[in-house]
Amino acid sequence: MGARPVPLDELCRRAELVTVHAPELPETRGLLGERRLALLRDGAVVVNTARGALIDTDALVRHCATGRIGAVLDVTDPEPLPPGHPLLRLPNVLVTPHISGARGRELRRLGEFAVAEVERLSRGRPLRGPVHPADLHRIA
Repeated sequence: MGARPVPLDELCRRAELVTVHAPELPETRGLLGERRLALLRDGAVVVNTARGALIDTDALVRHCATGRIGAVLDVTDPEPLPPGHPLLRLPNVLVTPHISGARGRELRRLGEFAVAEVERLSRGRPLRGPVHPADLHRIA
């Protein structure tokens, strides 16, 4: 496909679509702020399905309000957005209620998985989805 890693600033200058997939950590908060949003080319679209705090909301409003860029947001900061928030009124911004990946049975499957894990633990069997404290800093 010819894809290669590039620094984030270069990606912002070149991409027509920037999609954010990262955990919310101190170093990722505001990852797309005023400076990087200004680097985006005219007509670019920002997609965020990760964490709302990765994008500076005020800067995103300013850039989208000019019509220069657009956004598709499954997460926002704050979440949910208050009624009347500018992002909800802009024609070039689509906001979904944090369900973009949902297909209808996720909550049931998550519940069934959690119950199965408790049953495995109570029987002394290894967990299928253990989370280790050393990994918590990088988990979304």
